[in-house]
Amino acid sequence: MSETARHVVIHGRVQGVWFRGWMRQEAQSLGIRGWVRNRRDGTVEAVIVGPAEAVDRMVENCRAGPPMARVTDIIFSASEFPVGERFETLPTQ
Repeated sequence: MSETARHVVIHGRVQGVWFRGWMRQEAQSLGIRGWVRNRRDGTVEAVIVGPAEAVDRMVENCRAGPPMARVTDIIFSASEFPVGERFETLPTQ
């Protein structure tokens, strides 16, 4: 099965609302590898890698995010960022 990789930047009220923890849970349930981190500009950035259907579903799930989040925009593109064997949280950049 081929894998797809997406670089995602999520805008809105996405920090301080458990977005990164929620993404880790979603990624684990979908069998996705990659990473997520807060950015100093107030956005959340992630790289998600896995089967195309799971990656597409994760991008769609990010449009809503966890209950306290208010997503206003998602920018995504193909990714060539390196990822490990699981989904992890990285430090703010």
